[in-house]
Amino acid sequence: MIINPIIPVWLMGILCVILLFFKRKGTVHFIRQIIIVILLFVINLRIMVGDGNTKTVTLDTDVLFVVDNTISMLAEDYDGDQRRIDAVRADCRYIMEQLPGASFSVLSFGNTARTLLPYTIDTNTVASALDSLNGQTTLYATGTSLNIVADTLEESLDNDRDNYQLVFLISDGEISGDEKLKSYSKIREYIDGGAVLGYGTEKGGKMKAGAFTNDDEPEYLTYYDDDFDEKTALSKIDEDNLESIADDLGVSYVHMEKQSDIDDELKVIINNMKNASPNEDVTSTEGYTDTYYIFVLPLLLLFIVDYIYYRRKI
Repeated sequence: MIINPIIPVWLMGILCVILLFFKRKGTVHFIRQIIIVILLFVINLRIMVGDGNTKTVTLDTDVLFVVDNTISMLAEDYDGDQRRIDAVRADCRYIMEQLPGASFSVLSFGNTARTLLPYTIDTNTVASALDSLNGQTTLYATGTSLNIVADTLEESLDNDRDNYQLVFLISDGEISGDEKLKSYSKIREYIDGGAVLGYGTEKGGKMKAGAFTNDDEPEYLTYYDDDFDEKTALSKIDEDNLESIADDLGVSYVHMEKQSDIDDELKVIINNMKNASPNEDVTSTEGYTDTYYIFVLPLLLLFIVDYIYYRRKI
């Protein structure tokens, strides 16, 4: 049995004491109040109990997130007006949840490409590295290049690690200027699977960029057209580039419009891993299931009793 509190236990304890401080009149009503507070405290603990064996990936699987950290990833066109980079963070966390036990690393690219942290099984550290990605500001941004990451990616993968290697390359595919996309085919020999994940829309999205001024709120990025009229800049996805990279790497391309878009591909990846080395890549560990819902029903019944009681008093 383990606990996974929704809010810190100490904070919930203080809130419960405050709730009990306003003591109700009448023994029966006060007892009901105590039971409600206890149920709230237990629900917050999120007690999880073992539910037998579940299949997990062992430590001989490496997962590399290659994340576009250019200013275009700040475009607000994911699921309405959400930023692409925020969706990337959430989706990478989701992928980590589906591949428990694997080692993860993050390589980001913008003006340069660099590894943010070495492979680790500490998903909290990986999440912190992903949180540090917030697009390049207008002060440092020099345009988007998908070629700059290719050499660094090859160097990162060309090592003595013999683990099963997955790569998730994440970008909007947009290239600034007249640069032509180079081939990623040399990298194919170093990876066993993964996917290219594309973010953005054909319509495009606006980008708020830090201006390094005294203003509290960043402004949307603008440019001047041939008539010297100021226009709001839009970043649009380039799926041709992303599909070309996916073909070179020998992996699938997935246009991410919602988190579940990656589900089918993850099933294929996990199945391929099992087939590749079923005795090494997959193990059985104890799984856990939430129990908080057991306490929700009596809490709702007590709330209904409270509602009826106070309704009659009015």
